[in-house]
Amino acid sequence: MVMKKKTGAMLCPNCNRLISVSAKACIHCGWKNYGVSGLSTGFEKAIKSFGGLVPVLMAVCIFFYIVSLLLDLSNLLNPQGLFGFLAPGGAALYRLGMTGVYPMSQGKWWTLITAIYLHGGLLHILFNMIWLRNTGYAVEELFGTSRAFLIFTVSGVIGFLASNLLGVMFTIGASGSVFGLLGALIYYGRSRGGSFGEAIFRQVGSWALMAFVFGFLIPGINNWAHAGGFLGGYLAAWLLGFQEKQRETNVHRHLAVFTALLTLVAFLLALFY
Repeated sequence: MVMKKKTGAMLCPNCNRLISVSAKACIHCGWKNYGVSGLSTGFEKAIKSFGGLVPVLMAVCIFFYIVSLLLDLSNLLNPQGLFGFLAPGGAALYRLGMTGVYPMSQGKWWTLITAIYLHGGLLHILFNMIWLRNTGYAVEELFGTSRAFLIFTVSGVIGFLASNLLGVMFTIGASGSVFGLLGALIYYGRSRGGSFGEAIFRQVGSWALMAFVFGFLIPGINNWAHAGGFLGGYLAAWLLGFQEKQRETNVHRHLAVFTALLTLVAFLLALFY
């Protein structure tokens, strides 16, 4: 059994400076001491215990993809082309929280969040997970776990809002969030500058251009969500900042915890509404 220290000093989980273990708040940054680890750092530590944000997001997407398949096995017998291979049924996706003009007209605001984690086929989720892996680790390292999660979620929501406003009846997928991660990296490269920032800007800029072109070449792609997500990620990165400018604060961590709880509530509403 591990005993908690009651006397002596500890490193503040927020600013990494020495404080007393009995202090109610950090004298350097104001972090509230709700225990050795601190309530505000719990989300970040929980995510890191699973290997980081990217594996967690991928696991959630894969989980709901499998669930959507199991809800309607009959649809697997009638694949609609290459992109329809191992595609969940529309009714299953709607039940789990597909968004779009029609669901939003029914008052289902939570679908703006749930639809991020739903996918319409094997290739759909495969492409999105590859892009999430390519961009997510960099965003988490440069912005921090909590801010990366906020950028991911905000981008997806803004992407879907944009496509809904422009008349897309039904839509799903994490691609708007992935484009938001690209937008955040573009912001980082431009804001940081220097040889490293310029390298990030050029590399990620070429990825974004390729992804946008790919989206226009493939039928059925929600390019409005891509554009909205990219803009949302850029703006979120600008508002939240990155590690070299300011390390993550309790505000970022509390916002991330709130967003995670809101995501859980969204799926509960989708399943039981």
